[in-house]
Amino acid sequence: MRRWISKQLLILLAVLLALSVPASADSQTNLLNFGCSNYNAANPSLFLINLNSTIADLLSRISSADDGGVLSATADRARSPTPVYALAFCRGYLSRRDCLDCLSSAASRLRTCGAATGGRAIYDGCTLRYENGPFFDQGTLPGNAPICANGTAPTPGFAAATLSLLQDLCSATPKVASYFADSVRDGVYAAAQCSPTVSETVCAVCLQVAYGNIKGCLPSSDGRAVDAGCFMRYSGEAFFSANDTVDLTLYVAAGAKRKRISPLVEGVAGGVFAVLFLSLALLIWIRRRRRPEESWRGDILGATELRGPTNFHYRDLQSATNNFSKENKLGEGGFGQVYKGILKDGKTIAVKKLAMTQSKNVRASFLSEVKLISNVHHQNLLRLLGCSTKKDELLLVYEYMANGSLDNFLFGEMRGMLNWKQRFDIIVGMARGLAYLHQEFHVCIIHRDIKASNVLLDDNLRPKIADFGLARLLPGDQSHLSTYFAGTLGYIAPEYVIHGDLTEKVDTYSFGVVVLEIISGHKSSDSKPEHVSQHLLELGWKLYEEDNLPDLIDKSLDPSEYHLEEVMRAITIALLCTQAVSLRPTMMEVVVFLLSQNDPQISLSRPAFLNTTSGVHDDLTSSTASSSAPPTSILMPKFSAR
Repeated sequence: MRRWISKQLLILLAVLLALSVPASADSQTNLLNFGCSNYNAANPSLFLINLNSTIADLLSRISSADDGGVLSATADRARSPTPVYALAFCRGYLSRRDCLDCLSSAASRLRTCGAATGGRAIYDGCTLRYENGPFFDQGTLPGNAPICANGTAPTPGFAAATLSLLQDLCSATPKVASYFADSVRDGVYAAAQCSPTVSETVCAVCLQVAYGNIKGCLPSSDGRAVDAGCFMRYSGEAFFSANDTVDLTLYVAAGAKRKRISPLVEGVAGGVFAVLFLSLALLIWIRRRRRPEESWRGDILGATELRGPTNFHYRDLQSATNNFSKENKLGEGGFGQVYKGILKDGKTIAVKKLAMTQSKNVRASFLSEVKLISNVHHQNLLRLLGCSTKKDELLLVYEYMANGSLDNFLFGEMRGMLNWKQRFDIIVGMARGLAYLHQEFHVCIIHRDIKASNVLLDDNLRPKIADFGLARLLPGDQSHLSTYFAGTLGYIAPEYVIHGDLTEKVDTYSFGVVVLEIISGHKSSDSKPEHVSQHLLELGWKLYEEDNLPDLIDKSLDPSEYHLEEVMRAITIALLCTQAVSLRPTMMEVVVFLLSQNDPQISLSRPAFLNTTSGVHDDLTSSTASSSAPPTSILMPKFSAR
């Protein structure tokens, strides 16, 4: 016990010493972004101890890191009753001392957050952030904005050279191992960096948003763009050494130089490769022929490194839910009933009893799919904790969301409680969760039933999409025929309902409908007295064609709390998501559209299936929507940074 106390005292002393070190002039401690959470920890004293210890760990790890490369570290007190997660990283051109000076300044500033459950401090030279939950995968968040200097371009060609260099940095940086790149071209100094904890795709999307923001600074001689997971800067003056930069041509495909190989060498190499390839293919075929067919059982990802779900005892779940009593029932969906439960250790959970009959094949499919789902970790996706296959029932155990589902805040008892900022954050969170399922996870998971009741809200009103992956338990040839299990009318994309065509764009369509619900406060099938028997989506398109989109905005929203351009932008993106299949954006593109400050040119056409004069169009997957109304082009309005 004494050793533990001594260790904690040493850690706290290290923090105090670090915070007392004055920042040097070269550490680039120009503050760009700072903020604290609006929520305080339930146990402030313990939280502050954990926070100080975590920051001390970060500084210690960076102080003892190997020389060379980008200085970065993560630390956490995840198993504590008051967990803390923290991330620190410095720009690649900073020395270790300057990095530590910058982070010390950041840590000192974050002390003013008190017991707030989250805080961030971003400087020219470093980023330091902490939260009471995992956030390491975050790239873009609402509130990102450019920071522009007042000076003008030093030369006439400065703006063009800057844009060219920044575009190359956007392409190259995600491919660099350290996620950091800097370069000098035609008198322009520029650098880009992503958090070392994000994926390559998230890095690329974050930098694309940053590029859209920072180019608005031109023709200013200096500009920056900051976000949760990336940083970008350009300047007409040196802010790093030109002698130590990244060769972008090694990573940018258009500028990559390849040595010419003689046709003779190419022919010989090609022939040798062909022989080796055929030999290998023959060997694999022979081995598969010799192996008993029933002995091969591939996992759903074709990988063995996936961790299996936690197996809960049926009796423990039965006891936790008071024998699945009516008093503990939270609701019922297409896949079964959900109950609130409290485990013996006091942890609150949600237990879903799947409405499926146990059989050998069903059980095997269930275990395989649950193994997949249990390895999905994202802040906007409901966490599957484990399962139970005992008795005659299949049970799934999820984390418990005290605020329930989004539909209660839109159409139920909590209607009118969400302000615009909260609604916009929910929209972005949903988009990020779907983008992860479609493009970030090992395999593409299509939800098939995106709707407000399948979006849960945590204590901070952060959205978490539920029931993803469960539709895969249904027979692949039959699932699209059952709207009870795999989709809800009013939200399902028409090509899925009529033809059974299933792609990730099915979720994009449903997302667009839910966004319209979030903004209007009305269900997709709601009708208003002035628009009798008109579905929300059709109403949205009518108001769009009449140039009267503000009429769709929920009247309970305070106009002084939102920028009309921002709401209009979100409505337009929602309508874009309901276009013909090939015209719908990916969810990654939706994230960029929502968070970028630039003005993308988007062309919208009234979907054929909403053409009331001609009825439902036969070819709903056509690349061009057929309609009596001509395509309409708009310039997306630019909204102010928060």
